[in-house]
Amino acid sequence: MSRIHEALKKAEQERAGVQVTDAGPIAPDTMEVETTAAFSMSDSTVASIPEERLSAAATVSSLPGAYLRFEDLRTHCSHPEWNLDPNVNIFFNPALSPRGAEQFRTLRSRLYQIRANQPLRSVLITSSVPGEGKTFITSNLAQAIVRQPDRRVLIIDADLRCPRLHVPLGAPNSPGLTDYLRGTADETAVIQQGREDNLCFIAGGRQVKDPSELLSNGMFKKLLDRVAPAFDWVLLDSPPCLPVADSTMLADLCDGVLLVVQAGKTPTELAQKACQELQGKNIVGVVLNAIEASHLWGTYYYQGYGYNYGHNQVSEEARA
Repeated sequence: MSRIHEALKKAEQERAGVQVTDAGPIAPDTMEVETTAAFSMSDSTVASIPEERLSAAATVSSLPGAYLRFEDLRTHCSHPEWNLDPNVNIFFNPALSPRGAEQFRTLRSRLYQIRANQPLRSVLITSSVPGEGKTFITSNLAQAIVRQPDRRVLIIDADLRCPRLHVPLGAPNSPGLTDYLRGTADETAVIQQGREDNLCFIAGGRQVKDPSELLSNGMFKKLLDRVAPAFDWVLLDSPPCLPVADSTMLADLCDGVLLVVQAGKTPTELAQKACQELQGKNIVGVVLNAIEASHLWGTYYYQGYGYNYGHNQVSEEARA
């Protein structure tokens, strides 16, 4: 856990980071990732590794608890037109520097390398408090993964208290997860597929008064059991872990947890408390969001790129 604490210390020391909202960055600079494993493989090497999907997902069955095939989910789910916000979806804005996209490719590679040593398909993405950029990380990490050949990703807005993942996607918010958990919609009714063939999305759904009770009624586990084998990755955008208990419940259903920490905003004691709350939940890494480029480790390999997020101009050197 020493590398995690190093990342938390950097967050406390970094005071010039730009504010980030859960829907995305107002003006982020870049991010740094600390994980619990060492990495040496290149991204292209990881992309070429063949992965066998579970054989149970290869057949269709109407029996309760049976796995669902990706082809059937894609055929029968809704296909609304998504209007992605170019200010928070860095892979869809050619005016942005490639620096941010490269950071998400790095995060993608590190997750694959962790998966080489342990089961890792479903990942919970959370933070200690609101406003640290977890939704921004979830959305762009998914976009980074589906840019690899034949990689299928499902992103789920599991923050039922303040669902925001549909905002950067420009997607409908219902029907969604709450409708499934209440038993008023099935898997194909709540899954959306937008402009990316291999990217699917489950929105938060209609607002409810009892999100904790819904998340713990057993239906969410059933949902993951039925749809997760059809995807290479399932990314869950969850509530922050300190204000409510939802994320700790969800973490029990996931293979790993990514903790998002915003540089210059998240107090070290809160981030450490979040790690304590998630103890035993397999924290696979910490994403240090909105860090100053000059504080990144390694060798300079991008220099002088300028790009716009919102109304702010950034033109600095970046380290990876």
